[in-house]
Amino acid sequence: MAEKSVKSAEVRLRGREAAEHPLSREQMIEFYRLMYLSRKTDDREIVLKRQQKIFFQISCAGHEALLVAAGMALKPGYDWFFPYYRDRAICLALGNTVEEQLLQSVGAADDPASGGRQMPSHWTSKRLNVVTPSSATATQCLHAIGCAEAGRYFSRHPEAAEKHTGDYREFKDVTFHGDEVTYVSIGEGSTSQGEFWESLNTASNSKLPVLYVVEDNGYAISTPVEANTPGGNISRLIANFPNFHFAEVDGTDAVESYKAMVEAVAYCRSGRGPALVHGHVIRPYSHSMSEDERDYRAADELEADALRDPISKMQVVLIREGILDVAGINALERQVDAEVQWAADRAVAAKLPEVSSILKHQYSEDLSPTDSRFATDPVVADAGTERTMADLINTCLKDEMRRDPRIVVFGEDVADATREGALKGGKIKGKGGVFKLTAGLQTEFGSDRVWNSPLAEANIVGRAIGMAARGMKPVVEIQFFDYIWPAMHQIRNELSVFRWRSNGTFSSPLVIRVPIGGYLTGGSIYHSQSGESIFTHTPGVRVVMPSNAQDALGLLRTAIRCDDPVLFLEHKRLYRETFGRAAYPGPDYTIPFGKAKIVRPGKDLTVVTYGAVVPRALQAAQKIHREAGIDVELIDLRSLSPYDWDAIATSVKKTNRVIVAHEDMLSWGYGAEIAARIGEELFHDLDAPVRRVAAMDTFVAYQPLLEDAILPQPEDLYRAMKDIAAF
Repeated sequence: MAEKSVKSAEVRLRGREAAEHPLSREQMIEFYRLMYLSRKTDDREIVLKRQQKIFFQISCAGHEALLVAAGMALKPGYDWFFPYYRDRAICLALGNTVEEQLLQSVGAADDPASGGRQMPSHWTSKRLNVVTPSSATATQCLHAIGCAEAGRYFSRHPEAAEKHTGDYREFKDVTFHGDEVTYVSIGEGSTSQGEFWESLNTASNSKLPVLYVVEDNGYAISTPVEANTPGGNISRLIANFPNFHFAEVDGTDAVESYKAMVEAVAYCRSGRGPALVHGHVIRPYSHSMSEDERDYRAADELEADALRDPISKMQVVLIREGILDVAGINALERQVDAEVQWAADRAVAAKLPEVSSILKHQYSEDLSPTDSRFATDPVVADAGTERTMADLINTCLKDEMRRDPRIVVFGEDVADATREGALKGGKIKGKGGVFKLTAGLQTEFGSDRVWNSPLAEANIVGRAIGMAARGMKPVVEIQFFDYIWPAMHQIRNELSVFRWRSNGTFSSPLVIRVPIGGYLTGGSIYHSQSGESIFTHTPGVRVVMPSNAQDALGLLRTAIRCDDPVLFLEHKRLYRETFGRAAYPGPDYTIPFGKAKIVRPGKDLTVVTYGAVVPRALQAAQKIHREAGIDVELIDLRSLSPYDWDAIATSVKKTNRVIVAHEDMLSWGYGAEIAARIGEELFHDLDAPVRRVAAMDTFVAYQPLLEDAILPQPEDLYRAMKDIAAF
């Protein structure tokens, strides 16, 4: 490489503030090389897209100076990174290679980010601590919060990071440092998203070492910044968040950007709190190759952006400061051009994924909740004492928290008291959840392990995803199923696909406990909802719903010990019912997922159900046996995803008649899939049509007279049994 010598080994750049953070001559050259490498990789992708060798391209051009600065200020494999799709340059600066990036562009089998599952520009690297992102905007902000919380937790509780084997203690390898920083970036349009603001609240309250980088190129696709952000400047809106360090910079200026990043990183490492660097950058290319920005941006605006191109500006600095002359810049660029061409040639020739790999990593292949190891026998020490579902869930949580220091519990009102002083001396009883299922956990395990979250469901799940990705085991609570919907985005687009989209590189095996269902006498619309079919339609998340105390404990312990994310649905009506009470089955009692329970054996008719319909179906089955001698076999699925098809098929082949019953609405409900499969695969075994019993296709009303008519009752099940038996 031809380079022009300089008088000093250090380049002191203009301005008193810039001089405080000098970059060496070698650093300046490397800075430009990385910027140019990023731009040329973009350009090569554009060529490949036009040649139809790749299928999508989204530009990272114009952001290079800001992002290389961030990469040079942070430590790969030490700090943690939650990037978004314009972050090519920081990933290259951290050590990602052009070949790795282009392997993702072609969707190669050896694409280390996703194995051909994600679009280009979805950066992922276990080696560099770059955590798998999605295409959704701002969701990663909450993951970054959880990651930073996990780092802090491990530094305070190093015993939680120890590697254990056997007894289901297959903990992840955990690395942590006392001063690590978590980087998260978004575009200025994404600052409109609620998850961004929810993350700011927690970062500020907890003084977390999170470095936010807002890459403001003025447009969210075609929507200009002033339409997204009041006043057109996010820095002005967030300026009053306490404990933050803020910087607003020209993100096309390499030196100014580097200085801002170094200061922000130092602030975070010091433990004083989070930082946010708002960089004004440009977007010289269209949002992606799927659109043309000339449709909505005037020519003079595009020309003004071109004058601020960070590549051209950095070239001027190199020549002006005597670091490289034109010949030296040209030589460096030729070297980069050759590197990019070499990488592109290898990527285009790379092997493509096998169709047989599609389902790989959808669920854990190491410790699945369906594993036979989870089939254990109860060890009853207090056989004379029957306990409620609520009691045994609380007991299970305590058992597992004593056993596994990685477990933390948080959600709305789950702590005994946020102001711990009130608990001292037994002055107050403590809350412990609106249903008291987490009562006493904070008192025993402390506020580092049990705490109240903000009233924000996406915040609860998003943070838990980041924690679990780092090796913790969050067991979080959504207070009512009716309010899970703000977290649906995090569950469906993030949690469920975390392992699959990273081709097994990352996973997030957390547990979400959710009280669900009606039959409450006055629960009404917003405290009686079901909707489990929406979540069983989400691959990558296990869904279980016990109907009794012993199953609740056994399934919850499996949920906590397995390596998959689990939605654990707890029917509120069953928490303290006489039906289903059981003795404590011991601290290691587990039940594998996907194994149904025969509640009542029978020969004339099969009923397949779960949750609060189980005791109602049992009541109807007992009545019809007394009155008509009809022998009903009652199957409690317990596990909804996966479900026990073998148990259903075996029973239907025996009885030749079947009813599928559930509490949720009839149309498009969970039972429709089972009924359809029975009709498709067991048609020749049926002596009557498959019958469904479920709620009316409406909402649950407040007045008990209406609620009883809306939800399926024992009488409804009895009539259906009588009709099918007589067919």
